[in-house]
Amino acid sequence: MVVATPTPLLRRGTKKTAAFGVPTIDLSEDKSIASEMIVKACEDYGFFKVVNHGVPKKVIARMEREAVDFFSHPIAQKGRAGPAAPFGYGCKNIGFNGDKGDLEYILLEANPISLSQRAKTMSNDPSTFSAVTNDYVSAVRKLACDILELVADGLWMENKSIFSKLISNSQNDSCLRVNHYPPFIAPNNNYNHNDNDDEELNNHWDPSSELVEEGLHISPLIPAVGSKSRVGFGEHTDPQILTILRSNDVSGLQICSHDGFWIPVPPDPNEFFVFVGDSFQALTNGRFTSVRHRVVAINSWKSRMSMMYFAAPPLDAWITAPPQINNSISSNIYRPFTWGNFKQIVYSLRLADSRLDYFTNHAQ
Repeated sequence: MVVATPTPLLRRGTKKTAAFGVPTIDLSEDKSIASEMIVKACEDYGFFKVVNHGVPKKVIARMEREAVDFFSHPIAQKGRAGPAAPFGYGCKNIGFNGDKGDLEYILLEANPISLSQRAKTMSNDPSTFSAVTNDYVSAVRKLACDILELVADGLWMENKSIFSKLISNSQNDSCLRVNHYPPFIAPNNNYNHNDNDDEELNNHWDPSSELVEEGLHISPLIPAVGSKSRVGFGEHTDPQILTILRSNDVSGLQICSHDGFWIPVPPDPNEFFVFVGDSFQALTNGRFTSVRHRVVAINSWKSRMSMMYFAAPPLDAWITAPPQINNSISSNIYRPFTWGNFKQIVYSLRLADSRLDYFTNHAQ
């Protein structure tokens, strides 16, 4: 089902914020109904949640345990899996162009050979880490393919696999990212915590002291008392076709609506959130719009952890809208480009930049 009636928009000072009912699609519904709802959600928000998605709970739980175990290690041990260039372990730095966030992360190529190699630096039990990660990647890739085939059906495409074949291709360039955001306790919050909260505080992650001991100098990830709230991951769109996100029960994710309102998204550790990416915007000739999103710091005794599967085509795959879509619009908004071309542009720009601008036909 789709939550039909958003709550009223709320304005706070000069900043725009909003609350709304997250479009929620039940994948056990009749396919014609689900496909219509997905297309509408992609058009209206570029974002939705799926329930009854078919990914086994044990597959999700095992992946989360492996990630929690990795991030619980001392910074020196985690550092052996980095620096991220772009794959591997990263801390604070996002990309290569000066963007920073209050997080640590791992970025992995979503293919068995690469995962097997990376597992040797990620875990004391590489074979288990590799098997668990492969199981998770396979499950969410299937989910992404199912969604893309429903989209093709909803757009009345003759070939229902026209989008899904791009990521089911054995040469696909998809990747898996796991972000870990430290707890953030606001000063003077007068919070009455219990023993469980003390346990969370004992796990309060601040790598700066350990980094100094290792002879590395880095500004503390946790701000000093009295500092303002932080940005965990700055605003951006995802360049790939689709993003399949699952997080724990800690909030912080926000999406930006088409009219510029930042919308807090309540976490749901049992379900998946789906983002339209830049490549899907181009594949639909602008009918879908990639959704801008960010993660902000929140008052919590618990860390936030999210896992994103970025569904991408092979590097040599051409990104251009199919004729059936182009025929319904007067002209092509974007010049055709390969995913490899687009990826080069992505790496050359800042996080918040609009990469599709480089492929827009000037006549538009």
